[in-house]
Amino acid sequence: MENIQSDVFTNEQIQLIRQEWAEILKPLKEFITVDELADYLGLSKSAVYKITSKKEIPFYNPGGKKIYFKRIEVDAWIETSRVAPDSEIIEQLNQNSINSNINELW
Repeated sequence: MENIQSDVFTNEQIQLIRQEWAEILKPLKEFITVDELADYLGLSKSAVYKITSKKEIPFYNPGGKKIYFKRIEVDAWIETSRVAPDSEIIEQLNQNSINSNINELW
C-alpha cells in the first residue's frame, strides 16, 4: 500500500496548539486563578495564599471555594507597592525644604 500523508493533526499536535493559544490568550483574561497569579508574579502558590489570607491583595471567592483575581486590580496593587529610590526621596526632601524656606520668607 502507498503511504498517504494526512492533513489531519494528531492529538499531540492539537494539544500543543491548545497550550500555545492558551499562553497567548492569558493576558486577555479578566480573571486569573491562584496558579496563574503565582506564575504572573513569580511567587509560589503558598505565597499567594498567604497574601490572600492576610487580605493584602484584592481577590474574589465565589461560593467560598476557588479564589480568583482581577488582572487589572493585581496590576494596580503592584503599582501601589512602588518603593522610591533614595535619590528620589532626597530630591523630594530638598524640594520640600526649599518650599518651606520660601514660605517662611513670606
